[in-house]
Amino acid sequence: MTITAVDVIDVRFPTSRSLDGSDAMNPDPDYSAAYVVLHADDGREGHGFTFTIGRGNDICCAAIETLSEYVIGADVDGPAALGDLYRRLTHDSQIRWLGPEKGVMHLAAAALVNAAWDLAARRAGLPLWKYLSGLTPEEIVACVDWRYLTDALTPEAALAILREAEEGKAERIAEIERDGYPAYTTSPGWLGYDDEKVVRLAREAVAEGYTQIKLKVGADLEDDRRRFAAARSAVGPGIRIAVDANQRWDVDQAVEWTKALAEFDPWWIEEPTSPDDVLGHAAIRKRLAPIKVATGEHVHNRVMFKQLLQAGAIDFLQLDAARVAGVNENLAILLLAKHFGVPVCPHAGGVGLCELVCHLSMFDYTSVSATMDDRVIEYVDHLHEHFTAPTVIENGRYRAPTEPGFSAEMKRDSLIRFSYPHGPEWRSN
Repeated sequence: MTITAVDVIDVRFPTSRSLDGSDAMNPDPDYSAAYVVLHADDGREGHGFTFTIGRGNDICCAAIETLSEYVIGADVDGPAALGDLYRRLTHDSQIRWLGPEKGVMHLAAAALVNAAWDLAARRAGLPLWKYLSGLTPEEIVACVDWRYLTDALTPEAALAILREAEEGKAERIAEIERDGYPAYTTSPGWLGYDDEKVVRLAREAVAEGYTQIKLKVGADLEDDRRRFAAARSAVGPGIRIAVDANQRWDVDQAVEWTKALAEFDPWWIEEPTSPDDVLGHAAIRKRLAPIKVATGEHVHNRVMFKQLLQAGAIDFLQLDAARVAGVNENLAILLLAKHFGVPVCPHAGGVGLCELVCHLSMFDYTSVSATMDDRVIEYVDHLHEHFTAPTVIENGRYRAPTEPGFSAEMKRDSLIRFSYPHGPEWRSN
């Protein structure tokens, strides 16, 4: 099965009009996707994307066009071929200079890699999480680029992790299909919402079965204290409330601000400082204990995750389905997290990220970590209607996807309506 053509579409949703997704660092996002369709010689398609928040999405699309020459003619039939494609997309000696393995080119690689996995899973007739769960430990390890990782985790040690998880895998697959995977919701917490809306949405979340919600913080301390107090009063002491600063603070400020919120019992502080500052995260974690530290949605690659884990800098690892170079790199990150004993609680929300990340967490449970302890997947309740196989939440849990593929395909009408800048949604405003 080889790729014969690649379509790239700049898709943007005007979420800034309602302030959905607003936070201290990103006050007016337009949730967007640099969207890819791979066409195979057997007539099948693979769909994928990387996520941005508006301006610059055209740059991601241009980067995907540049990398498409590595995809056309490529074989994507099976995990070995997908591993080869991932390496070609990330190892070109001249393009690599633009990173290496970070930034716009890495986002572009993610869109193409994810689309290729979507195509492979469709061909197998399986949702991606179940397709991955059916691979052998040797096939999984062969998908990973082990360069720069072996001082922390060797392929042999990864094989041991995966082989140990073989026991009970069938039962865990059945459990996922029956019960799904726990979620938490950020929908009550956007910084642009007034207190009344925060309280109403927080209460609704608890009524819908969520045991954890998240609030955005970091713009104004007194506003944060007031909103957090209102949310805590609304949901009671038994519900976990995480807070997310979206990289707003320096190290000392992160410690002082979070301590000022401590009376409301924050479950974790997310992205307290620059995502590149490994030692800063480690210092914050040490100084704030027992409040936990989480990060990962802006961590560039597997090497930075390795350092965060080696430095003991995080309590929760928040991988992103499309920030690093797609499925292959996220397999490495899941294995690293298991090796260091750190729970994975993926970043989602955005446009389509909920649809993607649940596959990775479900595979993590069936085949890597074999536990759901302290593990939840983020959920936000907008833009799912644009997908052909949208996320389904029941009683605060992700239902297991059943449609073949990576759940990445957008409806044709949505692609046309929200294409930028010539789609009807953008021409009319």
